[in-house]
Amino acid sequence: MPDDPWVLAGDGAVPATCLRHARHLARQGQPLLALAWMERAARQAPDDPRVRFALAAARLGAGDGAGAADAAEAVLAGQESRAGLRLLVLACCMARDWTRAVPVLERFLTGYGFDPALSVAAGLVCRHAGWPGWCALDARGTLHWGGLPAGCVPDIWLGGRPFAAPRQSGACAMALPRSGSGAVEVRHAGQLLLGGRPERTALARVAGAVLPGDDGLAGWACLPAQPERAPVLYLCDDRGRRELALHRTEGAAHGSPAGPAMPVWGFDLKWDEIAPQGSVRVTFADGRDLTGSPLPVRLPRARPVFPAMRMRDRAAAPMPRPAGRCRIVVPVYADCAGTLACLKSVMETCLAPDCGPAVEIMVVDDATPDAGLATALDALAARGRIILRRHDANRGYPAAINTALDDATGMDVVLLNSDTLVAPGWLGEMRRVAYARADTGTVSPLSNDASILTWPDPSRPAPLSGGMERVRALMAASLRASGGRDVEIPTAHGFCMLIRHDCLARTGPFRPELYGRGYGEENDFSMRARLAGWRHRAALGVFVGHVGGVSFGATRKALQQRNLWVLNRLFPGYDALVQAHVAADPLAAGRLRLSLLVWHRAARQAGVNGAVLLVTHGGAGGVARVVAARARRWAAAGLLPVVLEPEDGGFRLRDGREDAPCPPLRFAWPAQAGVLVTFLQALDLRQIEIHHHMGHGPRARELCAMLGVPYMVHVHDYAGICPRVTLVGPAGRYCGEPGPAACRACVGSLGSLVGETDVARLRRDTARELAGARHVVVPSADVATRLARYFPAVPCHVAALEDDRPDQSLRQFAAAVTTAPASGLPPPTGRYRVVVAGGIGPEKGHGVLLAAARDARVRDLALEFVVVGHTSDDAPLLETGRVFMTGPYGPADAIGLLRGCGGHVGFVPSVCPETWCFTLTQLWRAGLRGVAFDLGAVAARIHATGRGTCVPLGLPVHQLNTFLLSYARQACS
Repeated sequence: MPDDPWVLAGDGAVPATCLRHARHLARQGQPLLALAWMERAARQAPDDPRVRFALAAARLGAGDGAGAADAAEAVLAGQESRAGLRLLVLACCMARDWTRAVPVLERFLTGYGFDPALSVAAGLVCRHAGWPGWCALDARGTLHWGGLPAGCVPDIWLGGRPFAAPRQSGACAMALPRSGSGAVEVRHAGQLLLGGRPERTALARVAGAVLPGDDGLAGWACLPAQPERAPVLYLCDDRGRRELALHRTEGAAHGSPAGPAMPVWGFDLKWDEIAPQGSVRVTFADGRDLTGSPLPVRLPRARPVFPAMRMRDRAAAPMPRPAGRCRIVVPVYADCAGTLACLKSVMETCLAPDCGPAVEIMVVDDATPDAGLATALDALAARGRIILRRHDANRGYPAAINTALDDATGMDVVLLNSDTLVAPGWLGEMRRVAYARADTGTVSPLSNDASILTWPDPSRPAPLSGGMERVRALMAASLRASGGRDVEIPTAHGFCMLIRHDCLARTGPFRPELYGRGYGEENDFSMRARLAGWRHRAALGVFVGHVGGVSFGATRKALQQRNLWVLNRLFPGYDALVQAHVAADPLAAGRLRLSLLVWHRAARQAGVNGAVLLVTHGGAGGVARVVAARARRWAAAGLLPVVLEPEDGGFRLRDGREDAPCPPLRFAWPAQAGVLVTFLQALDLRQIEIHHHMGHGPRARELCAMLGVPYMVHVHDYAGICPRVTLVGPAGRYCGEPGPAACRACVGSLGSLVGETDVARLRRDTARELAGARHVVVPSADVATRLARYFPAVPCHVAALEDDRPDQSLRQFAAAVTTAPASGLPPPTGRYRVVVAGGIGPEKGHGVLLAAARDARVRDLALEFVVVGHTSDDAPLLETGRVFMTGPYGPADAIGLLRGCGGHVGFVPSVCPETWCFTLTQLWRAGLRGVAFDLGAVAARIHATGRGTCVPLGLPVHQLNTFLLSYARQACS
């Protein structure tokens, strides 16, 4: 492996036991088994980039070049790093994917320089991809090359002029002048070498940030192209300039965005170690400031802001005359395509003759490094489409705004990020809200990503999908749903913010001296305006699309933390003000109105002929699988599937279609019962399917009664007769369904999982519901027989959830699915392997599996277990040394994982009467005969198909293991 991934991967997000196994096995020379444990870690923490990096390295060590490349690319998609690029190059070479290797190696050589570990790989890439050779600079300015004929020296140009210097015979390196020579270009026989235009500035680049806190300053820095080398940082205060002591740390530190395998160098300073006059700086050796520096330490006088603060009565003042002119200000820096798309949408909606007061578009070019963007802005300015102002150096967002505010006296000003899209009607509606009240200072719209202004869910900002067409549709819907309506908010949002001319005149410009390059400056403006008596409002009739998170890149988090610290010290109570707004959520009604209209329009456009309501518990597992299948069936029949799930104090409705064009809806119960009923009736609700009441309490039944629509009941478990759901009693296995007294004792001992502790009342409620259903659907005859004991007058319709094809042999049944076996699973050990699938909790047989694994270890049986899935308690199973768990998996991966296990027999250890069991089908599809206890639908299916055998429930573990061992041997014979 190119790096030791184990010291880089995982912390609390991944079980330490899993990583401990992987580390030990890798160092013991068992790469295949180490890979299996890393695959498991990656399934447990799929979003942890350090784990993904370790997985890529483990795959490379196990000889899986293509898999290592895929994992490395997933890491690099989040953040580029030297180690990640190097690993990807090696993986591509192992997979002999030369086309894929070329751009990666090019990026490494030009941006990260010479690495001896890649010399051989670079030569292979050049040879197979048709390049004359490769070259790269190192940190000392020496040019290295390879892949050329022996003794050959490439042609070198510096600043467009040929360069030659003496070199030692046979060497493949040459020292270049370190400065003042211009761009470097390296060729051979007229052809550019791979890496032939090295980026000198990239090789010397540094990154870092400084963050203030209550105790002092903390920060980090690194040299991305030379990660092992410590940067030099200086603290500058009124004591002068002195070097900081740094400590090395792996991974993120003090908000560092450092990627996997990139060490960063951190520092911590107490306030009593700093002697600032007005500000303090932390700089690199060349004098450039880290992100967040300079930091204003002696701030202006704090002015408290409280949630219930009494504001000046500006609302009673006479309404000022609307400004005759409006200036839309768009600061720009990068992202040429996105910026031009934003400007196009603004020009199309604001420069037409019917757009109202005179509107001008001012673009402030904050020294963009993109020559194409600069040229495009010049062209727009030359055509009179925009007013262009340009900074000679990058000064940051607040300074760019102030450039545009310098001569905006008497104008309303709209601040608009360059990563936004606007649609017809947006500006007129914002101005209408701005002048509806005398005390309105700023107006902000709804968006897909705008913190408290986010629709449909402020806690889940969403990417802007659908582009301009989607923005137009949502703008039109917002105007229809809430035109003219507004809600007071604690602060404006700078992504799109109208400032009324009189508020601007009273409050003054932004303060770049406090907020540096940006973040928090509009909140500072909002607080100053608020203290002067102005209010901030959200225009519910406006929707503006926002890409979000583009500005500032990897330094975004550091800037946010730094400026929030400043903001809270200038305005004590700011956080409480925002939190009070979030708790009250006065925008909820407006968001709901928009969502309801989006639902109705989407249903109309899709041409659906009514709706079906599917009531479920909202969890995963077999119920969710059936609900998804039923939703697909109803959608194919031209009906809209609406899934009803429990939410704290109410319901969550979601679009059950696979593309799910409609946003989730939330309704409080009973406060919004009338709205919910009216909404469902407006969708022309035809039928209700009740799949589960878990989490709903009595609410779902109350709603169904109010709707008065025919309903069906689908039975998935025994929650309607057993408060414990699974008919598993205190003994930890099937209770045998004793009388009421024993059931009451069981619930009294173990508690209820359905919210109802009175067994008799639970069964009475279930009886009424089943009696009123149009159909009661059960997945197996075993379930119908069991329910008949309690509800003999209720007929059950048996509808198997899958086609078992009992006429087919196991081989024929498995051959119907062509999924290839997955890699990255434990290699053969010489033992017979028993495979268990799914999530294994107590009712699913965790205790049985643990006892079997311990017995296999104690008796040293040639028997081991692989769980394709996860368990309720991994640790004791791992301690036996006879169990491996893959970790959670997606439905599409199940068969491949089961086939890749190299198992000899499948085992369903459930100690409850299953109503169906999808994992049994998966075992069969993988070609494994199933062993299960002679109980419930699992046993009935095995008996009907002959694809396995059943053993008595309660069989002693030593007899169970002896049987499994014998049955596995038979499968191999």
